[in-house]
Amino acid sequence: MTRKNQYHHGDLKNALIQAGIEILSREGVNGLSLRKVARRAGVSHAAPYAHFADKQELVAAISTEGYKEIYERVYGAVQRHQGEPLRQLVEAAWAYVEFALNDPDHFKITLSGAVEKEKDYPALVEITQKSFNLVVELVAAAQRAGILRAGPPDLMAVSVWGLVHGFTLLILEDQISHTVLDRYKLKEMLIFSLDQITTVDIDPQAFI
Repeated sequence: MTRKNQYHHGDLKNALIQAGIEILSREGVNGLSLRKVARRAGVSHAAPYAHFADKQELVAAISTEGYKEIYERVYGAVQRHQGEPLRQLVEAAWAYVEFALNDPDHFKITLSGAVEKEKDYPALVEITQKSFNLVVELVAAAQRAGILRAGPPDLMAVSVWGLVHGFTLLILEDQISHTVLDRYKLKEMLIFSLDQITTVDIDPQAFI
């Protein structure tokens, strides 16, 4: 079967998104074009226009799918640990890191701010707001349990997200010394970072 014939069951859109991720990760937005995406996906040059009007719409779709994946992973972690706000906080943060580790190119593009005029893409606006609201709810639950300090939950959510995102980028960019990496597991390091902002001590052994 030729590569072109692999996309006749309705998965052309996903194939184009994956091709776009590959190109963006290597060449950036300036190196992206729908013609190039079509070539990488093994379809006709006209095929992408059935789903995307231009390359910005494709970038928006890539970011939207990335945020959906992040939301589903974080939401899943929260749901699995109902009534355990500390475990929810740790496991939700780890779910975020895991997505980045498993699909670093998609993660980087999703959080890169490459989408111009974000408000022109309602699906992207909706999922980014939904994702942030989930973090706010997670933080508010931790505050009610006395795990995080009191304060505006939305501002605390920015702080928590900033900490976890910064930690994630350090990993992806190979900025953490191997003398540290050789001694600690990544999840253990994440828990230590979270422990700096919680009002209770987190025992890493309870989560690893």
